Amino acid sequence: MNTLLHVEQLAINSQEQCLVDPVSFHLASGEAVTILGETGSGKSLLANAIIGTLPNELTLQGNITLFGKNQNSRSQAERQALWGKKISILPQEPWYALSPLMNVGEQVREVHTLVNHNAAQANEKTQAAFNQVELSQDQGKYPHQLSGGMAQRVAYLCATQAGGELLIADEPTKGLDSSRRDQIIEQLLTHKQRGAVLTITHDVEVADRLGGEIIVMRKGVIQERGPAEQVLKHPQSDYTKALIAADPHFWEKRSKPQIGEPLLTVHQLTKGFAKKTLFRDLNFTLASGEVLGISGDSGCGKSTLADLLLGLQSPCSGSITFHQKIKVAEALKLYQDPPSALAKHCTLQTLLNDLEQRHAIDKQAIPILMAKLNLPPDLLLRQATQISGGELQRFAILRALLMKPKLLIADEPTSRLDPVTAANTLELMLDLTQQIGCALVLISHDKVALEKRCHKVVQL
Repeated sequence: MNTLLHVEQLAINSQEQCLVDPVSFHLASGEAVTILGETGSGKSLLANAIIGTLPNELTLQGNITLFGKNQNSRSQAERQALWGKKISILPQEPWYALSPLMNVGEQVREVHTLVNHNAAQANEKTQAAFNQVELSQDQGKYPHQLSGGMAQRVAYLCATQAGGELLIADEPTKGLDSSRRDQIIEQLLTHKQRGAVLTITHDVEVADRLGGEIIVMRKGVIQERGPAEQVLKHPQSDYTKALIAADPHFWEKRSKPQIGEPLLTVHQLTKGFAKKTLFRDLNFTLASGEVLGISGDSGCGKSTLADLLLGLQSPCSGSITFHQKIKVAEALKLYQDPPSALAKHCTLQTLLNDLEQRHAIDKQAIPILMAKLNLPPDLLLRQATQISGGELQRFAILRALLMKPKLLIADEPTSRLDPVTAANTLELMLDLTQQIGCALVLISHDKVALEKRCHKVVQL
């Protein structure tokens, strides 16, 4: 069998510590390896090391052999020459992979014209690709006009159109509803038939469906490894057992706290764009301390409804009436994709300093809340692009809760987190918002989780 990737005793270190303990594995044609584990465990660093994009401040030990040649013997230009044609790379953050200045159809079409040198069939192949992921009417949109799940699917198309044999997929189903997730999993399985797939994920179901070998990691250390069926049906390590048990289907129902005075009323709300209606004649109320869930498929208007509640967009018809005065910064949104909400070129400490200066937040609360969110103090010395998606999401939660809002809209707040961290973070959000009497709107694809944690759920 043709071996595409061989990793031997690969370890990754910073100046202060070992980030990833030595790990070895190989991938041949027709095989899948899934690295399963919590956010910030070093999974994405392994992918960076393999493709040659490890940050300069980190060092690696061990050997990486790609397509029969050691990566250390390749120049950076030779490594980059593999991208697309030999290695398909699906990054964790679609917003970093997509240009904000081009419509998404043109970005996929560009792969066919510039990489595949097939301008004659570029339009036809691009249309077929968009049809494949049910985005046939969205080619003309720009990334900021897409939901997180839609952007994820476009990033997948950009990554795979050049036909690389080895697909490295970093959290490929993050932010997708179950039907869209199944689509991407089927695409990964199809790719496995003509090449090999290395998947980095915290989604246990993805690992199960892809089969092959599973390597479970925590804090850069392998907890256990083996065939997918063996690891998931007969887990040996406590951490693997906890990952599986953290699925919302196993959660106990949380007792619903008392709600306060009415905060807002939504009456006959309708919103659409061009010829597409997202939702029509929507009605609900929200009180202080209440937890409202909003569920629905990717692209159905969940994030748009959040923007309407915050006054960032206007409805086509209907009304939103507030029964309490909301001051500036008392109605906040946790964005589905925190990279789009955080400045990339300054440290997280600078972002917190700006918050302190503008809103006189309690400085003493910062280290306490960071500890509860499992954010180490040295994280603040890094930029948003230098930490994992899960750590970035928890930092966004930190900033929002420090403001003590009256209304907090959390758009897929745990989609970037592994099951254990997601369950703990959601519980913490519920507890802290209840303490300050904040109305919480939870937007999620996971209807089971919403039904077990919300006073009521609106289905779009």
